[in-house]
Amino acid sequence: MIDPRRPALGRRRALAGVATAALFVPPAHAQERVKSGTVDIEQVQVAFIGSGNVGGGTLHFHGRSYRFSIGGLGVGGFGFSKMEAYGDVYNLKELRQFPGAYGQARYGAVAGDKGGGEMWLQNPDGVLLNLKTRRQGLAVSLGADAVIIDFK
Repeated sequence: MIDPRRPALGRRRALAGVATAALFVPPAHAQERVKSGTVDIEQVQVAFIGSGNVGGGTLHFHGRSYRFSIGGLGVGGFGFSKMEAYGDVYNLKELRQFPGAYGQARYGAVAGDKGGGEMWLQNPDGVLLNLKTRRQGLAVSLGADAVIIDFK
């Protein structure tokens, strides 16, 4: 929902800000994490020093499922891959905290259908996603991204 009292923040500006923040914000400490749900994500990533990704997923929260879109820009990596990810959501108290800009740290490699890795995503509200990934394609991934999650 758009608040007419607040100026709109452009998508590029939000991505640039989160990408910069992602480089300086470590994941929350273990004692600060409270598991609140799970997610499943499918996306395509293309990288040649810079990277871009687009896809969608499902948030499982308080016994309900919510579809969302995910996309972003980043730095680090080379190649093309299709990724499936699943994992836990931490520190989500209200549904409205989930959509928005996330900083992402990632690593992994894929050749053919043998690949995987791990990703951490965190937003300014402290919502943290810890994802295990399976990839298909030909790519090496190590870097940081800014991603935008929005409900469909």
